[in-house]
Amino acid sequence: MPATLSQTQRDLLMQRMEQNPLRFQQMIIDDSQQAIREMLKKGKLNAAFTEKLWELLLANDELSQALQRYLWRVPLQQKRTFIQGLDTHLSDRYPMFKGLSEDWPGKNSIPPYVRPALERRKDFDLVNQGYLGYMGLGYSLREVELFVWLEVLRDKQCKDRPCEIGVPQCDKQGEVSGDHDGGCPVKIHIPQVLNLMGEGKFKNAFELICDANPLPNVTGRVCPQEVQCQGACTLKERPIEIGQLEWFLPQRQRQLDGGIANDLNVCNPWAIATKPPVAIVGSGPSGLINAYLLAKAGYPVTVFEAFHALGGVLRYGIPEFRLPNQLIDDVVAKIKNLGGRFVTNYIVGKTATLADLKRAGFTRIFVGTGAGLPRFMNIPGEHLLNIMSANEFLTRVNLMHANEAEYETPLPQVKDKQVIVIGGGNTAMDAARTACRLGANVTIVYRRSKQEMPARVEELHHALEEGIMLKELRSPCEFLGDKNHVVTSSKLEVMALGEPDASGRRRPQATGETELIQVDLVIMALGNNPNPIVKDAQPDLETSKWGTVLLNKGSQQTSLSGIYSGGDATRGGSTAIKAAGDGQAAAKEIMQDSHFNVKEVNNLVAQASHYTDLAQTPAEIVKRTQLTEGVVEFTIKAPLIAKSAKAGQFVRVLSDDKGELIPLTMADWSVDSGTIVLVIQGLGSSSKIINQMQVGDCFAAIAGPLGKASQLVKHPQNQRVIFTAGGVGLPAVYPIMRAHLETGNKVTLIAGFRGVDFCFWSEQEGRLETLRSQYPSLLEIIYTSNDGSMGIKGFVTMPLEEMLINNRDSAEEASAIAEVITIGPPLMMRAVSDLTLDYKVPCVASLNSIMVDATGMCGACMVPVMENGKLIRKHACIDGPEINSHIIDWDKFLPRFSQFKVQEHQSQLDHNLIDE
Repeated sequence: MPATLSQTQRDLLMQRMEQNPLRFQQMIIDDSQQAIREMLKKGKLNAAFTEKLWELLLANDELSQALQRYLWRVPLQQKRTFIQGLDTHLSDRYPMFKGLSEDWPGKNSIPPYVRPALERRKDFDLVNQGYLGYMGLGYSLREVELFVWLEVLRDKQCKDRPCEIGVPQCDKQGEVSGDHDGGCPVKIHIPQVLNLMGEGKFKNAFELICDANPLPNVTGRVCPQEVQCQGACTLKERPIEIGQLEWFLPQRQRQLDGGIANDLNVCNPWAIATKPPVAIVGSGPSGLINAYLLAKAGYPVTVFEAFHALGGVLRYGIPEFRLPNQLIDDVVAKIKNLGGRFVTNYIVGKTATLADLKRAGFTRIFVGTGAGLPRFMNIPGEHLLNIMSANEFLTRVNLMHANEAEYETPLPQVKDKQVIVIGGGNTAMDAARTACRLGANVTIVYRRSKQEMPARVEELHHALEEGIMLKELRSPCEFLGDKNHVVTSSKLEVMALGEPDASGRRRPQATGETELIQVDLVIMALGNNPNPIVKDAQPDLETSKWGTVLLNKGSQQTSLSGIYSGGDATRGGSTAIKAAGDGQAAAKEIMQDSHFNVKEVNNLVAQASHYTDLAQTPAEIVKRTQLTEGVVEFTIKAPLIAKSAKAGQFVRVLSDDKGELIPLTMADWSVDSGTIVLVIQGLGSSSKIINQMQVGDCFAAIAGPLGKASQLVKHPQNQRVIFTAGGVGLPAVYPIMRAHLETGNKVTLIAGFRGVDFCFWSEQEGRLETLRSQYPSLLEIIYTSNDGSMGIKGFVTMPLEEMLINNRDSAEEASAIAEVITIGPPLMMRAVSDLTLDYKVPCVASLNSIMVDATGMCGACMVPVMENGKLIRKHACIDGPEINSHIIDWDKFLPRFSQFKVQEHQSQLDHNLIDE
């Protein structure tokens, strides 16, 4: 045979290749695989062959994918030969290959990229950047794909799928029960995903994951894989990095697409109206997956979220160094692309009840409200300033950006301060690592040992790497403070481990020994209880003794027909992935539980769409009145709040995206016009900025009505209710006073002002005189002023004390005082409380203390009260705002109003609202 082809032969060969290119491509693939097979059988690869094979894999073409598929399928020993070749010949080019072949695949692998501790502890950028983090070191996307593929290559391809379904458990008789340890709560087909990745089919693997879980880039970041899929992995010493693979696939797709994959549903479910609408309460992990799956199946869905930003605990509870907000935004965008709708600042149980949502056309409702009521220890000194829940601390930073100068929300001084975090779970790690990034010296105090900590192993490891200290077997038993009621130290009880408790962990027991440590800020991360708002508004919803929503056996449906639930609302404190699994299961049930004819569906969709539009009404200022210097009355569009408002309730207000959430009691409302009235005195920077707003401006957020309504009792005709209102306490008093008058109670209002120039609503056509003309025989008004320029000179306590004396000394029952209600400056309320206590007359104080969320989630509005001889905490937003003033420990409560005095002063200077 000639050594070279003739021109005619070459022409004929080219002609055949053009006619059947796949045949020749397959010949090349077959020849390549044959060469690899022969080399692998020898048990050792030389440098030239290894480099050539790697270059072929990097090519990212048909041949490279065929080679990946081939290597994925070869026996384990041949895979080891391949890995040995990479280790020996390519580790200079790829340092992560150095030593890779030692104890591969069971004990060694290429880990995802984690930023160095000294670098990451100074910022909020992502810590574990996954495999894509290697691109920041100069590697290409294709190289990273191969790093991931090498991780997948470690898979044993188990037939019993423990990573997916878990490991079956046996009962006491040794019989296999229905329970499994580990596995995937959202039922991702992990072995199939790994098989597709092993064959180089990354996009197919991504699509398969998304069929089960639309949140892979979220759950892949925060799921406790070490006790779920990876915990069941047969590679016990170093399980497959399933969580990182799950996160890699959507992020890889983002790299390729230049953005998120578009799940656009051309047929908008609201437009075609072929399926009944569903309301999802809460935009946390359970709500988001529920909304996505239903919207994808053609259901019109509306997600109702209590905050002004979506994501629930994923956003306010998890710092961006662990879960970037962009990943949450991606999921929200997917749901919107499928026709899903979102309503923010909507608090189910307050803005409306579950029954109201049903009447609005949502015949099926999923409740994913989480467990947002933080636990405290109720130990001496816990009332001191700078003792807060992890919920509050993380919400201030994660949601309200309090650590950024251009945002208004205040934060305790943290830099160079001694901070202790109480607890050992993931929330404790998040709080500790957040405080560390803000410059604090942080110590985690945990009552058990390190081995019993429930936090993810990775999170604890990262925290310790970042310089956070750990005090094991310690539990606070008392906090001590200075003359300004600020915490300065904590007495820690030394613990020892006893017998295991119900959780399987050894129970901590006090030894009697204590130690004292200095502390400037205490963050309580002791877990959460279910929030009572939904239950209180829906008494027929069955709950457990712990307050969690009870579900029908084998179902996500509650005791109420058409109402489903999941996540922390039913489990108590749990994990995001289990919440997502509940949302997924509930979606499947809802799809099987929709039996309506075409006409009914059309009517329901029309109703629900109208209600969603109404709920999304911008909070626009329609009227603005300057009452006095520094005091402005606003009339604002808020139809659903107006419809549900009751006397004594308040709203949570956010002026703009960088503002501060502040509570403001409603002065009035109109169901007909769909408006509420707020009266705001410009004292701090937030209120002064609000008072600069004009007609046509919109608040970034107004949520409510919040708090409990006033307790109205019809008193006997010979008794009278006394109101003491100081300054802008008058607008808060007004609707409560009106409600008493409507009930038929006799009322005396003592309204105190600094002087006539600061008085409002007292003119002939003003609200007070108009109300007096409506109830001339029931309403008495007494004005006082500090300077005597209006009414009685002095404070509201002067005429009040005169009335209390008459009430005590008078033989006539006509002047009997039923109760006193006081609203206004804290010192005034205390003076009224002390006065009424002396005369043994019931007194209620309405308290709008410092709040962040105003739904009980943060614990910021703590009110120390004495009950049965014991100091306990109540919360103004959940238990109030009206609280029996005689049980309030005012000495401990009043300092809370000055908690952020320094920060507030600086904010006003920054905004040029005051002079230095």
